[in-house]
Parts: sequence; C-alpha cells; structure tokens
Amino acid sequence: MGKVLMKGNEAVAEAAVLGGCRYFFGYPITPQNEIPEYLAKRLPEVGGTFLQAESEISAINMVFGAAGSGARVMTSSSGPGISLKQEGISYIAGAELPCVIVNMVRGGPGLGNIGPAQSDYFQATKGGGHGDYRLIVLGPASVQELVDLTIEAFEMADRYRNPVMILGDGILGQMMEPVEFKVKEIMSGPEKPWATTGAKGRTRNLITSLYIVPEDLEEHCRKLKEKYDGIAAVEKRHESYFAEDAEIVLAAYGTTARICKAVVDQAREEGIRAGLIRPVSLWPFPDEPYFKAADYADAFLAVEMSNGQMVEDVRLSVNGKKPVHFLGRTGGIVPTKAEIYADVKKIAAGGVR
Repeated sequence: MGKVLMKGNEAVAEAAVLGGCRYFFGYPITPQNEIPEYLAKRLPEVGGTFLQAESEISAINMVFGAAGSGARVMTSSSGPGISLKQEGISYIAGAELPCVIVNMVRGGPGLGNIGPAQSDYFQATKGGGHGDYRLIVLGPASVQELVDLTIEAFEMADRYRNPVMILGDGILGQMMEPVEFKVKEIMSGPEKPWATTGAKGRTRNLITSLYIVPEDLEEHCRKLKEKYDGIAAVEKRHESYFAEDAEIVLAAYGTTARICKAVVDQAREEGIRAGLIRPVSLWPFPDEPYFKAADYADAFLAVEMSNGQMVEDVRLSVNGKKPVHFLGRTGGIVPTKAEIYADVKKIAAGGVR
C-alpha cells in the first residue's frame, strides 16, 4: 500500500493497531476525539476491545489492568484529561508496566481552550504525578512521525517495561498529510513471563507499586533509576537542520519546529547562518547536540507554544557556554515565521531582545 491521506489523530489510531494495540480505554476531549472514534470501529475488526470509560481516572486504571495482564494497551487525551490520569500513570510507572499514552496538547491552564499548545512539556518530561519516575516522551513533528513513533512506542514500552507518551498538539492531531504505513503486518509483543495471566502451575506473579518497608521502596527506586539511566544512554534522539555551522541555533519541537525550518531557510537566503536542533525524544532530552553546538554558535533561540518549558532543558544542555533566548506564544496561538525571524535578526545584529 502506498501513501494515504490521513488526519493525524486517525493516523495515530491506525498506527496503534499495526503496533499491536488490542485494548484502548479513554474518555473524549477535544482535540483528540478522532483517536477513540477511529478505534471504536477499528479495534473490534482485529479482535480488540474499545471501551469508553466513565472518566479519565477510570480509563488509566483500566490501562493498568490490561498492561498487567501483558496486553498492548493505549489511552489518549489532552490537557485536563491527562492531568486526571497522573496518579494512575505514576502507579503504572511504579509497577513497571508498558503502555502508550497520547497527549494532543491543548491550551491551558485550567479548562483553557482547544487551540494547539506545548504547555504540557513539564508535566510529560518531569513526571506529572508523584514520586521518582520517568516517562519516555516522544515529540513528533509530522503525521508521518506520528505514525512511526506510535508504532515504535509500543516496542519501547515493552523493551523497558515503562509508559511511553506521544506528545503532540492540536495542529498535529487535526492536520492531514500523506502517510505511509511501513509495517505491513500487525505486530505482536514479546513474551511477558512477569504478566498476571493466571498461575497455571507456576509461581504467582505480583504486580504492585506498594512497598511498605522504606528500605524496600528505596531499593525499588534505585532499580528504576538504573533503568532510566540506561534509557537515557541509548534513546536520545534529535534532528539537525543546517546546525553544523550555525551562528544562531534554534531549538523547537513538534509543530513549532516545522515553522523554525522555514525561518532557517529564510535566514540562510539572507546571509544569516541559522540552524535548528529539534529534539525528537523529549525525555530523554538530547543534550549533547546543544552542548557541542555551543562551541561554535553565538546564541540559541528556543521557540515554544508555552511560556517557557523546554527552554530550561536547552539552557541546562548549553551549560552557560552561550546565551539562550526564548520566544513563546500561549493560549492556542502559534508563533509565526515572521516573528521568529524578527528575533533571529535581532540576535544576529547583537541586539538585546
């Protein structure tokens, strides 16, 4: 099958099916409603189960149960819905269960609006729930990447026994682009001897995040930390766009990075050596490319649909070697090529923004 034109949300849903997802539990919220709508029809066709829970809290705890039984399972939501899932996400991470969570970010805080935003970055990458845990967070920038990263998310979740979040936004979920589904057959996950499938003559499996004895909990947290360190060592991903000789390096992810590519093109045409380093893995964050770029770049400009969240990781990566500027829009407003380029010109001229 060649390329097909699909809306981002529907492409995520089909990718999940091809990735082996057989259970979906969720609750509707704009701008991701096409995901559950699509899966409500599609999952029964492949012998799977779709269930609209009575709330986001119920949905994430159903994910816990399905993941504990060894199934490939997914949920999706946006903004307030993801907030409601945070306790369950912490439980799932603490119990070391694989699952995929999709957040098509909308404007916040509070009920906000249904416009696109990137203001859930802290929540996703720093651990929005309680305790010491991490999610693997992937930030696609196109509908094709939504497909590819969703399929890969199920593989990563099983590989590390950890939740993986796809962090998109309202634009990516609603836009239509040609996509190719490179996986021709529905995938299946690995054997899971740890799953609660019934003892059947073997030693029983226990899945829990409850450790009453402090020393036991500390040992568990140390084990999780070792796992997260291992993930960080091999799963950092980024895209470099004309950044190898850039005097000004832009930092952006998702939809915003697409606009920044156009800014880089215009800057290059007008004699300004601009470049872009786009993080694809938001956690673990690809710090090394920014640190290396600080050896030759004059300055950095982080561009986000937020008041400034990813910019903190950029500053940590640059480690004080060069100035890191910031441009952000909020409330569902997308930064324009013109305003980003205006900042690039000011920085190139040595002006103070």
